[in-house]
Amino acid sequence: MRIADIYKQDTPVLSLEVFPPKPGHSLKTVFRTLDNLRDLNPSFVSVTYASQGETTNRTVDIATRVREEYGCESLAHMTCIGHTKEEVTNVLDDLEARNVKNVLALRGDMPPDASTVSRDYHYASELIAEIASRKSFCVGAAAYPEGHTEAKRISHDLDNLKRKVDAGAEFLITQLFFDNRIFYDFMERARYRNIHVPVIPGIMPILNYKQIKRILMMCEVSVPAKLMNMFDKFSHDPGDMAKAGVDYAIEQVSELVEEGVEGIHLYTMNRVQQVREIIFNSGLREKM
Repeated sequence: MRIADIYKQDTPVLSLEVFPPKPGHSLKTVFRTLDNLRDLNPSFVSVTYASQGETTNRTVDIATRVREEYGCESLAHMTCIGHTKEEVTNVLDDLEARNVKNVLALRGDMPPDASTVSRDYHYASELIAEIASRKSFCVGAAAYPEGHTEAKRISHDLDNLKRKVDAGAEFLITQLFFDNRIFYDFMERARYRNIHVPVIPGIMPILNYKQIKRILMMCEVSVPAKLMNMFDKFSHDPGDMAKAGVDYAIEQVSELVEEGVEGIHLYTMNRVQQVREIIFNSGLREKM
């Protein structure tokens, strides 16, 4: 089923994101996560993409197994920076052959020495246009409520987002954010620019202080005062930090659902217990 069609339903769509382990590590962690979350009946599961050796094929493998063994629609992430058109064509052919028809098209992180990589693609919009031209895929794209780190102005980033939609992106999933007001403001700006596809908030629970600190530095997202106080209070106590992070995510998701968002996309970090708590206590699913 096309994910764009899933968002036509009346109730908020629940989707989950998992990521393949590093090359050389077993896939058991991913499927153990999925085994323990399958009873939540997510509308789809997205699988992150890494272009490091065997991990590239693992994304396709996991997305295929999600559909075939778990009976759940899958969303395969795909990046284009550093890849040739032939490489992209081969991956798309593989996805199509395996009946994986939903792709999240991303540029990907620029390598430290960009002069050494293939420049068949410069922007995600180019990859989106190529995938959309095949007609057999439903294409999604990333949105950045606070602007991409490389954008000089948010207005420039919104221009780029419009190019993605015009190129064929049928739905958008946002980067993490921790202040819902940022998302609401972003939505007003996006709709003003005639971006009318579903825009789904991506929520990342704060379960590990060191991990989230690294992510915050990389993504350059705002840290509201309430969250800063939480860091000050619990940063040296992993257990209490995880509990506080779950409570924060529950509050954030509950408010977004009350405001009528079309769905919630949870970055699971391959964690089970905490994700289940967030889903049940925010009302996305009823406890059994």
